[in-house]
This record gives sequence, C-alpha cells and structure tokens, in this order.
Amino acid sequence: MSSAASSPHGASPAAPAGQAVLRPAPEEIERLFQTSLFLLIATGFAALVGTGKLDAVSVLFVLAALVVRGVLLLQHRTVTIPRRVASWIGVGYVLLFIADFYFFSGRDFVRPAVHLVLFGMCMKLFNIERERDYVYLAVLSFVMVLASAILTVDSAFLAAFALFLVLAVFFFMAMELRRSARKAPVTAPLVLPGLRRGRRAVTPMQRLAGSLTRTTAVMVAAILLTGTVLFFAMPRISGGYFSRYSQSDVVSTGFSETVSLGAIGRIQQSGEVVAHVRLEGEAGGERSLRLRGAVLTEFDGKRWTNPKQDEEIVSQSYGRAFQIASHAAQEPRAEFLVARGPAMDRVRYRVLMEPLSTNVVFTIPTAEAIFGSFRQIGIDQDLTFRNLDRERPIGSYEGISDAALPLTTVLDKLHEAVPSTMPARYLQLPGQLDPRIPALAREVTAKDGTPYLRAAAIERYLKTKFGYTLQLPSRQPEDPLADFLFRRKMGHCEYFASSMAVMLRTVGIPSRVITGFRGAQFNTINKTYIVRASDAHSWVEAYIPGAGWTTFDPTPPGGMPVLTPWMRAQMYLDAAREFWREWIVNYDAVHQQALTVSTVRSTRNRLQDFRRWCATRYEHMLNAARRVHRAATEEPQSLVRPLRRMVIALLLVAAALLAFYLYRRARLGSVRRSPVSAAALLYQRMTRRLARNGYPHSPQQTPEEFTESIQEEELRAAVERFTAHYQQARFGASPEAAACLPGLLDEVRRAARAKS
Repeated sequence: MSSAASSPHGASPAAPAGQAVLRPAPEEIERLFQTSLFLLIATGFAALVGTGKLDAVSVLFVLAALVVRGVLLLQHRTVTIPRRVASWIGVGYVLLFIADFYFFSGRDFVRPAVHLVLFGMCMKLFNIERERDYVYLAVLSFVMVLASAILTVDSAFLAAFALFLVLAVFFFMAMELRRSARKAPVTAPLVLPGLRRGRRAVTPMQRLAGSLTRTTAVMVAAILLTGTVLFFAMPRISGGYFSRYSQSDVVSTGFSETVSLGAIGRIQQSGEVVAHVRLEGEAGGERSLRLRGAVLTEFDGKRWTNPKQDEEIVSQSYGRAFQIASHAAQEPRAEFLVARGPAMDRVRYRVLMEPLSTNVVFTIPTAEAIFGSFRQIGIDQDLTFRNLDRERPIGSYEGISDAALPLTTVLDKLHEAVPSTMPARYLQLPGQLDPRIPALAREVTAKDGTPYLRAAAIERYLKTKFGYTLQLPSRQPEDPLADFLFRRKMGHCEYFASSMAVMLRTVGIPSRVITGFRGAQFNTINKTYIVRASDAHSWVEAYIPGAGWTTFDPTPPGGMPVLTPWMRAQMYLDAAREFWREWIVNYDAVHQQALTVSTVRSTRNRLQDFRRWCATRYEHMLNAARRVHRAATEEPQSLVRPLRRMVIALLLVAAALLAFYLYRRARLGSVRRSPVSAAALLYQRMTRRLARNGYPHSPQQTPEEFTESIQEEELRAAVERFTAHYQQARFGASPEAAACLPGLLDEVRRAARAKS
C-alpha cells in the first residue's frame, strides 16, 4: 500500500502514443472534486443504511472505509492499494462470496450480491487508476440510493434523496470543471484571486465553492420543480408500485395460517408503525380502536392453525366498493340484531397500511363495506377478508362498519343450545390436554347457567387473577397453557386468548381466536390513529346461541402512555410520514383526480374572489367620484377643507425640501470654513467604509500606501482622487479641495458597493 503527501489523483497517467497528456488539475479544483465525490458516496451509503436492511458487519466495514477515506482527505493525503495486492484481495473475496452464499445468507443471492457491491466500492475508494473509476464510484452511489428507494417507503428517504441530488449536481459540475482545467493549454498557471471581506480573507477554494454552490442551487431548484410537476401531472395506472418490493415481515407472522404461541408477543416488542387509521368525524381520539384481522380455529397445544377454506370471491360492485354486509350476516337476522343491539353505530374510516407481507384486510368489526383499489377480495366462513389482487397490494382503503356493542342484558338470558350444524373445528381440543384445564373451567363457570355468563366468568377470571408481561420464557415448556395457568400466571395476549378459547371449548361453547390490533395512539396533529406493531393483539370470539359470535377480551388492560414533549415531536414526524405515504408512495389515479378537482375548485374560488374584490374597489371609486361631483355642484364650500389640507401638505413638503437644501449649503459652508478638520473627519469615514469591504486601514500606513494596497483598479482610482484632495485640504488648508471631498466620498462608496 503506497502513500503520498499530496493527492495523486490529479496526476496524469501515462498516455498511449498519439494521445495528449492531461496536465494535473489545480489544487483547489482537485480538492473540491474529491470532496464532492466523497460526500456523494457517503450520502448514498447513508440512504441505504436508513432502510434498516443492512447487517451490522456490512455497515461497520463500509463505515470504517469511509472514515479512513475522510481522514485522508482532510489531511490532503491518499492511500493507494497496489494493483497486485488488489487483485489478490479480489480473488480472495470470491471464496468469501461463496461462503457467504452457502453458509451465512442461507443461499439467498440478494445479500451476498449487496455485500459484493459494497466490497467493490470500498476497494475502488483506495484503488483509483483511471478517470472512469470516478464515474464508477458515482454510479455505485446512485445504485445505493436507488436500492434504498426500493427497500423503504419512509419519508426519511426524501431528505436523503434531496441531499444526494444536490451533491450529484455539485459533483458533476466539479468534474466538468476539473476536466476542462486539465485539458486547457499550458500557457499560464490558473490563478484564482482572493478577496477580503471584513477581517477574513476569502480563499480561492471558497470562491470556487461559492460559485458552484449558487449554480447548483439554481439547477437543483429547477430539477425539483420540474420533477414535482411531472410527478403530479403524469397519468397513473396503479398506485403503491414500490410497496411490493419493500415488504416488512415485522407483523406478517401473526396473520398467517399458522401462528405459534409467542409470535404476537415478539411482534409487540417492536414500535414500528404499521398503519394509520382516520375515522370520519373523529376529533379527540375518544374511541378505543380495534382492527380485526385473521381468524384461528384449531389448536394443537403449541400453535394455532386455520384449515384451508373455500373463499367466496367478491368483486367490486360499483366504483371501488365491495358490499359485504350480506356476507357478514351468516347467522339469522334476528341473532345478528341481538348481538349488536338495536341501535347501529355506523363508522366510516380510512386505513393507510405500511407494506406488510400479508394480504389480510383489517377492518373495524363488524364490516359492512370496503372501498379499495384492489379488484377482488375473498371472504371465508370466519369473515376473514383477504386481498386477491396480486397486482395491487394493500396500500390504502376505506371501510364502513357497525361498531355497536351487544346488549349484555339480553345476552344474559339466552339459554338456547348450540346448533348441530356448528363445525367441529370450533370445539376441537388438543390431543394431550392437561386435565387440570377442564377442571378449572368447570370450577370457574359452576355458578353460571347461560353460555354468555359462563364465557363472561372465564373472561373475568383471567383478567383479574393473572398478570400481563412481554417477558417470554427462554425455552418454551412442553405444555405452554398449563405452565401459564398453573405456574407462571403471567403472559401476553396470546396466552390469555388461547386459555380462554380452550376453556370455553371444554364447557361446550364454540370459540375462535382473532388476531389484529387493539388500541392506538391518537395523533392530535392530523386527527389520525397511529397503529404500531406493539398494538398487535389477539382476543376471543365465542358463539352464544341466539346471538351469534360475540367478542371477549380476557387480557388485562395496559397502562396509558404519558404524552411527553418528545412524543409530541414524534407526532409531527408521523404526520409528515403519513403525508409521504399517502401522496407520494401511494399516489395513483384516484389521488390524481382528487388533487385535480381540488386544484380546479380552489383556482375557481380564487378567481371569483379576485373578481369580487375588483368589483368592490371599482364600486368604491365610482361612489367617491359621485360624492366629489355632488359636492362640487351642490355644496362647493364643502370642498374648501380638503383643498386647504392639500395645500398645507404641499407647503410642508416644500419646507422640508428647502430645509434639506439649506442644510447641504450650511454643511458645504462649514467644510469651506474648516477645511482641515472636515478633511480629517471625511477621511475617517472613507477608511471605515473600505474596512467593511475587506480593506482595513492600518495606523502605520500612509495614505499613499493604503491606496496602493487596494487591488481593484476602479476603487483604487476613486481613492486616489479622494486622497489627493484630502491632502490638499488637510495639509494645504484648501477650501476648494475640502468642498470636493463629499462628492468624492460618494464616488468611493459607489465603487466599493460595485465590488462587494
């Protein structure tokens, strides 16, 4: 590995015969070029790290390489890996790539490929041999930004992309400037004169960087403006395109056909946002939000499964609507009304989902209609709604639900038997069920005669006698339910729901476990519920004969979080993230139509307001003209007072102008009367003015030396004329020379202003 004190990148490699040899670029331009390239690569890597998809080893390796490169750049040094050493390292990495593919990445080609690209970038940082290597590095940085755009849909990508765009424009301008400087004929060295502003000297590097920065700002503003117009104006076919490439597995395991005990608990330990829900008419967040997802019916003692069922395919009936109210009422209509009460609590809501590896459509119970961009949904017998449109993943949709609660006074009195047509899977029990569990269920429900009262007794027992915790056992016991009910007596929602479902079945009440979300943080900024992975929940639906499936939740409630200033700041960030997901990631033809209609309506309203304003102003002018005409013809004496005020105002203006003229004459007369003191005072004003422009006057300098220190010809000429008259007035007591000093001082000020 070779090291040099000055950057060798500006040196010219040996050119083939017949080709012109490029001379080294000036040091200022070379430093600017190398710095812009380094920042471009660092920004691309930061955008990729922000997706959270890179492993810690890759992040630390690339970060170490960038830190070393940055330190060397600050020290104006480079370290170059010899070609032979780089070749051997490349051959060695082939073996590492094979090991990465077979042993570390589980034969997944994506991760080893990403590692290979990052390794190649780090090697190229210290092994630049040709000019095109710089272009390779810039292209690799763009590939990292492109990969981050595919791997994330977070609004933080907007900041990374904006910074990358600025640096990319800056880099290519610096590269073109460097190329032109190296191809320029060697006639004279490139000299960038410095400027001095105030007490600090402006270096050539700062002048060059400032010029490129201003040009970059103009170009980036034009690019962003054009891109924004094109983004919102181009026709859209479907929305949420990139979301299919950025699926998240954070909560998908909790909404599949097989869910092991402990899966929901692991999900709840994550604070990742999974959805935003906006309820129509909701302003204060008073409602306790519950989103129903998948249904699980069969339990083997350690995991819940749902057997494959025939789904009824429902297509859009009109527009984007799916009418599902008729499918929801699978029980007789009378039972449907009893379960939900005679009064409806109809809720209309909008759900904005983050990318999830599940096609489950989450709804507020009990769903009546869904409005979404997907074309078909499937509904099984357990009322699980799934998106069957593979081309349009779940991004955002709307729903209408009846959230009315059942009437407990009616449920208490229902004594009907379970129908004989009830599927056996709702009463299935594990083959090796601990006999203490049925005994406990019979003991808890011994005093209750109706199915609803027995179910409520089990719910109350679990909610009051057990504690809630997310601390999972390091090793799952042989019988998780028995361990929870008779030893630990602490667990999370899965254990509570599973225990209640099994206990209900032991006393002859059909049950099923529901997975979804319960509770959400209400964002007062945009009036939206923030649903996080930590809100994942499971509860129980028990079949009450005569009322249908009724919801029970045996999990003890958790404490409400205290709103802190940091949480308040997070709400603003979350509101911005929701806007990004709604209007950028999921921007489709529906959003485009809404935006167009809103823009046209707003423009029409503004034009109407402007017309009304113009008509009002014109009417006021006509009324004023009519009043003046009426006063002049009917009451001429009423115009005397306004005319008198006008004459007084004109006289005051004339008096002010006369006073200013007399002041200038008096000042000129004082200059003529005291030319020595006036010249000294005006010279001090002149030096103070030039000091603000980067030319401080030293007490040791004579007027001639100070004049010679000024580099700009026009400004130096103005100072020379002032200095000549100053010396005549100061040392020759010439009134004529002193009278010329104010005008010459104005010339110096204009010349200084032109150079600043």
